[in-house]
Amino acid sequence: MRRKASLILLALAVFFAALSPLLRWYAFPRLAKIPAGQYQDMVLEAKDATLLDYGTMKARKVSKVTVVQTLKGDVEASERIERTAGRDVVVWDSLSYVQGPDGKMVSKLPERYIFDAHSQEPVHATGESVDGDPVTRQGIEFKWPFRTEKRDYEYFDAQTRTSAPIHYKGTRTFRGVKVYYFEQTIPWTKVKFPKVMPVQGVTPQSLAKTGTTRWYTTVRRFWVEPVTGAPVYGEESHKEELRGGTLLGGRDKVTAFSGDVKMREDYIRHTVDLVKSNRTLVLMMTSYLPWGFLLLGAALLALSLYLEARGRRPGEPAPASAGRRPRARQRLSRAFVYRVGSAVAGSSGHGCLG
Repeated sequence: MRRKASLILLALAVFFAALSPLLRWYAFPRLAKIPAGQYQDMVLEAKDATLLDYGTMKARKVSKVTVVQTLKGDVEASERIERTAGRDVVVWDSLSYVQGPDGKMVSKLPERYIFDAHSQEPVHATGESVDGDPVTRQGIEFKWPFRTEKRDYEYFDAQTRTSAPIHYKGTRTFRGVKVYYFEQTIPWTKVKFPKVMPVQGVTPQSLAKTGTTRWYTTVRRFWVEPVTGAPVYGEESHKEELRGGTLLGGRDKVTAFSGDVKMREDYIRHTVDLVKSNRTLVLMMTSYLPWGFLLLGAALLALSLYLEARGRRPGEPAPASAGRRPRARQRLSRAFVYRVGSAVAGSSGHGCLG
């Protein structure tokens, strides 16, 4: 019975020991992915910012500029691209909507971002665009890969339509969460005007005729939780200028926007809580369960070996059977019965004759 139990335990030990690396290195890369139908929004604010008044074409200080960012997954487009790409694909429709303190639109920038659901690498397919213009992204955007590494990444900048390194600057703690801090600087670069302008009747084509150009620079900062690859906080020191042309009335340049754009406090708390929850799920696949199965397999192996060793230990000699007697005693018993039997037979004969 012990030997049978030890074999069962040995089989279970091998099963759990083999399951540990399979879960981490085979199952996790295939199961961990961004859902195709995900929707999320984010509100950022730039307090005490500088904003261009297009009515007077003069920059003025304002109390607050609000940026609303939304990401919406297009499931149908994802499934259509997957049939030709041969892998899991996510299609995000993003919109950055900027409004002034009066609630009126300052600018808006739509994007379509197509990427691999597992690795977050861009997937080049029809529809990939920024403000309606086709683009070919290189590097990541919005999210880092699962199991983010301590290294630089290529990060796509929607304003310039180009990718540039975003540098790993060290490990920090943000709201009780261990994070990797990344920073990217985009130098002053000439960029396109948005296709939808805040002034009715003004278009990029009409602005081009004036000879006025738009320039942009930013310092982008992200605090990224490395297990999930999700930013728990982000901010930008963002500046835009209009330069040259007849629109400025002889001035060389005018500030169109300048401010430090930061996540609003309620969205910081929500994001931190969400990332903590998702972090636990990822750790279950990459750490808790693989190590737990490995330790369980070792414990089962030790118990199996213990039972096997006990099953082979010499036991005590079995007691003699109650129905068997030693041979010498048996011979004495037979002689005694013979003599007694003869005596009994002799006495019985005398009684009959007499």
